[in-house]
Amino acid sequence: MHKQIEEAKDATLYVVATPIGNLRDISLRALDILKSVNIVVAEDTRVTGKLLAHFGIDVRLISSHEHNEKQSAGGIVKLLAEGNSVALTTDAGTPAIADPGSEVVARVREKGFRVVPIPGASALSAALSISGERLTQVLFCGFLPAKDGERRKVLDALAREWATLIFYETPHRILKTIDDLAAILGAERRIVLCRELTKMHEESHACEVGAARTWLEAEPSRTRGEFVLIVSGAAPEESLDQEESERVLALLMAQLPLKQAVALTSEITHARKNALYRRALELARDGVG
Repeated sequence: MHKQIEEAKDATLYVVATPIGNLRDISLRALDILKSVNIVVAEDTRVTGKLLAHFGIDVRLISSHEHNEKQSAGGIVKLLAEGNSVALTTDAGTPAIADPGSEVVARVREKGFRVVPIPGASALSAALSISGERLTQVLFCGFLPAKDGERRKVLDALAREWATLIFYETPHRILKTIDDLAAILGAERRIVLCRELTKMHEESHACEVGAARTWLEAEPSRTRGEFVLIVSGAAPEESLDQEESERVLALLMAQLPLKQAVALTSEITHARKNALYRRALELARDGVG
C-alpha cells in the first residue's frame, strides 16, 4: 500500500472526489493531489474555492459545468498538452456520476493523456452501503425526467427490471416521484429513502413504496434536501406477468376500443389499470390495435 505523499504528475488529469456534505470525508490522497496540481477544474469555482480555502490550498481555478463542458474540454486538453497537471472536481461527490465530467474525461482519453481516479465520497455508494439490499445487480438511473409524462414513461420501461434501482431526486419533485413509483412499479416494493447524506440533517428510512409518502409528510423537513432512492427490483414472476399482460393487451386492442381492451386485460391478468392504460397509449401511437 502507498503511504507516501503523492505529487501530481505532468500532463495528467486527476478525477477527484470531494465531500458531499461532511468536509472530513475528503481523503488524504485527494488533498495531496489538490495541493500539487497546476490547475483545478471546478463545476462552480465559488463552491470549490471555499473547499480549497478550508484546507489552505491556493491553486488556479477554472470552470467546467454542464452548460460549457464541451467547450471547456478543449481548453483542458490544451492545458495538458502544455504539460500541466489538472484536477477535475464537481461541487460535491465524484465527477461524472450524475454530474459534469464525462465529456472532459472522454476528450482527454481521446487525445491520449493519462486519466487517474482519486476515489472518495459518492452519494450513490453511500446510499447502497446502508440499503440492506442484496446488491448482486444494480441499475443506476440518476435523475428521472422533470416532466410527468416523460418520468412515467421511463418508469414504465423499468417496471420489469430485476436489478435494484437507484434514483437521485430533488426536494421539489420527491412526492410526485414517490407517487409514480407506487403507481407504476408497485406499492409493495421495498424502498430506502436517503436524505441529505453526510450532512447535519441526514436521514434514511426503509419501507414499502406505498408507505413512503406518509413518512415524508410526517415531518415538514423530510421533503427538503437531496435524495437517493433505492428500490427493489421486480420479482421474476412479476416480470413474466407483465410480459403476458402486454401480450393480452395487444391482442385485445386489435379487436376492441382502447378503454375496453384495458379493462378486460386488467380483469384477465390482474395488472394495474393505470399502467396498462399508459402502455395502451404507447402501443396505439406505435400503430398497434
